[in-house]
Amino acid sequence: MKRIIIFVSTFQMEMSEDDNNMEEYPTEIHDYLAAFEKSLGSVDEMLKTMMSVSRSELLQKLDPLEQAKLDLVSVYTLNSMFWVYLATQGINPKEHPVKQELERIRTYMNKVKEITDKKKASKLDKGAASRFVKNALWEPNAENDHTSKTSAKGKKLQRD
Repeated sequence: MKRIIIFVSTFQMEMSEDDNNMEEYPTEIHDYLAAFEKSLGSVDEMLKTMMSVSRSELLQKLDPLEQAKLDLVSVYTLNSMFWVYLATQGINPKEHPVKQELERIRTYMNKVKEITDKKKASKLDKGAASRFVKNALWEPNAENDHTSKTSAKGKKLQRD
């Protein structure tokens, strides 16, 4: 996490240094760059808030699945920021190993999502299902006696 803060701070310093060299940028993109810098400031603030709690203290409060989610979000965020950094440096991130890393992380995120979805899915109460099926099925001995009486009554009604 400290690396993320250092990365964001370094990137912000580069952005503010570049503000002094406005002649190099087309004026149309100045608003976009300012918005981007503001967004980086927001990310920096969130990271500082997250870093204010020790990792071990934070992990103690979370179950293993939540810990995995936190780790995945952290590493995905770091790699996404590196992707943006590469793009700002004129390097095509699609041709950089960071692309494979982001895909690998997405794979693990999907696995965690599947596990979470399985936990949310309703579970079958085997006892209740067994009773339901048992009561719904025809039982030859008990039903025969009941059916023969019913059919006999039906036959008497038809004769009258």
